[in-house]
Amino acid sequence: MRAVVQRVTSSSVDSEGARVGAIGRGFCVLLGVTHGDTEADARWLADKIAGLRVFEDENGKLNRSLVDVGGAMLIVSQFTLYGDCRRGRRPSFSEAARPEQADALYEKFVACVRSRGIPAETGVFQTMMTVNIVNDGPVTLIIDTPEREKES
Repeated sequence: MRAVVQRVTSSSVDSEGARVGAIGRGFCVLLGVTHGDTEADARWLADKIAGLRVFEDENGKLNRSLVDVGGAMLIVSQFTLYGDCRRGRRPSFSEAARPEQADALYEKFVACVRSRGIPAETGVFQTMMTVNIVNDGPVTLIIDTPEREKES
């Protein structure tokens, strides 16, 4: 799994002209799923992002996590994170998981985040969305799950 994590002061997502999710302070997470990803990957990634210490403490140091600051996550599925642009001008998306696998792992990731007591809003899977991000810092991180034997 791959996540682009942006620390935000606010973020929202619209689908088909309607607001479907919005948060204040926290993370906007763009989430991609590839072949062989598992529920263990979803749990690992949710733990990793929930524990990121990228919010300032009283001394201005990046020492506080999302839980520490009472933040939320806006989680948006984005298969294009697995777009391969090395050849030609049109990206190949062959590394992105099939929609049925991607949706199940996206939902597992969201459930893992919520189980940690973090408020989570979502987009609408497999729709065109407009994501509004007010990046704070800016702080933007790209996180991939560890390489390990993946089930096919």
